[in-house]
Amino acid sequence: MKRFTVFLLALIAAAGATSPSFGQPQEIIGAGATFPFPLYSKMFDIYSREYGVKVNYQAIGSGGGIRQLINKTVDFGASDVVMGEEDVKAAGAPVIHVPVCAGAVVVTYNLPGNLDIRLSADVIADIYLGKIVKWNDPRIASANQGVRIPDLPVTVVHRSDGSGTTFIFSDYLCKVSKAWRERVGRGTALNWPTGIGAKGNPGVAGLVKETPGSVGYMELIYALQNNMAYGSVKNRKGSFVRPSIASTRAAMTGIPSDVRATLTDTDAAEGYPLAGFTWILAYREQAYQGRTEAKARELVRLIRWMTHEGQKYAEPMQYAPLSKGVAARAEAVLRSVTYEGKVLLR
Repeated sequence: MKRFTVFLLALIAAAGATSPSFGQPQEIIGAGATFPFPLYSKMFDIYSREYGVKVNYQAIGSGGGIRQLINKTVDFGASDVVMGEEDVKAAGAPVIHVPVCAGAVVVTYNLPGNLDIRLSADVIADIYLGKIVKWNDPRIASANQGVRIPDLPVTVVHRSDGSGTTFIFSDYLCKVSKAWRERVGRGTALNWPTGIGAKGNPGVAGLVKETPGSVGYMELIYALQNNMAYGSVKNRKGSFVRPSIASTRAAMTGIPSDVRATLTDTDAAEGYPLAGFTWILAYREQAYQGRTEAKARELVRLIRWMTHEGQKYAEPMQYAPLSKGVAARAEAVLRSVTYEGKVLLR
């Protein structure tokens, strides 16, 4: 019996030595932006299969992700907008922002003929201010010589929920339109001058597809997945630029060391002006509410993988991967994460 007990203990010890995840947390919980949801779904599925750690992510919008992080009901939040002063104060402790990729917000529409329409900043602003009400408005027609634009009323579609996509869109309009800046402003949720609301990027896509003459804004991948037309947007240099991985990546210029930067209204000649980062948010000090050091380390490993090995999955899904410079800055931010003052990533 004694020999059997020794043998059994030896087997258990051997099993523990060959299992790298033995005793480690098997689930990480996150919530937030719908903007990167297709990419995150892919990343988290692969990470789970490769490392045995399940990532439970709920795409509830950037505002919801920030709230749940502040409430400490998730391990990480996800947002297309940096936390504002009120949210930072409510968090009660420093929160890091780690960019994972950048994406283009497209202006999509439901018009016969799958048209490629050119849109200037003032036209986009005035459509959403309710000042342009017909598609064959002279200002749209003048930028689209030779394109047969129909005489259809414009139906504006916007987000009804707190949304990082809305923040990117409104941040751009604030930079290019004084009227928009003074009347509406920027934010994740707005007091819209006109239009009908839909929840999430999928909701906007569905409503635009169902409504002839409608116009909406969404992340590029949602327009591609739904086979929807979208326009070229005039940038600060005067070029009409199609949203793409290349034109989104071209907008990654002048990024500060803390990587909390907007990419809208870029001055890059080939840059698409309606682009933005999406960030993972987490508390810098991870020793809170009984969290274990093992779980904190697992979270840091996940985020580092997303900004390094996981980057190869961005481009096939129409997201712009981080440039080398931005990836290096993201890692520097991640190296500031601690557990009881001890740096977790070395």
